[in-house]
Amino acid sequence: MAMGPLPSQRGRGRRAPMAEINVTPLVDVMLVLLIIFMITAPLLVTGVPVNLPDSRAGALDQDKQPLQISLDNEGRIFIDETEVQEAELATILAAKAPAEGAEGPPVFLRADRTLDYGHVMRVMGELNRAGLNKVSLVTTGAEQAQ
Repeated sequence: MAMGPLPSQRGRGRRAPMAEINVTPLVDVMLVLLIIFMITAPLLVTGVPVNLPDSRAGALDQDKQPLQISLDNEGRIFIDETEVQEAELATILAAKAPAEGAEGPPVFLRADRTLDYGHVMRVMGELNRAGLNKVSLVTTGAEQAQ
């Protein structure tokens, strides 16, 4: 790579413009963007902090966008990242329920490990009554199970 102007063919002292591109600034910017994305990507995974139980089950393959329901350690219910009162849960789930004969969206139920079993079962009962029967219970991965 030549670092200066190239001499012209005629030799009159005129110089031809340099036809090379310096890619060092481009590489620097791309590396900074890569680092930013590597730091922020894990933070975008879940919005509701839930202490999930351990399990040795493998991950599921999913084609459709799932409906995520989270129950935190205080018993609050979240649909995706929006908090919902337990009294409103039945009407919201009925609105998201599939038409008769159609297959509903998969539901990921994330419940805190310290939460009462009866509270989780009330939410699962509302899911069943709304016709959302493809429920997956989310746990931590097998590599963390003891």
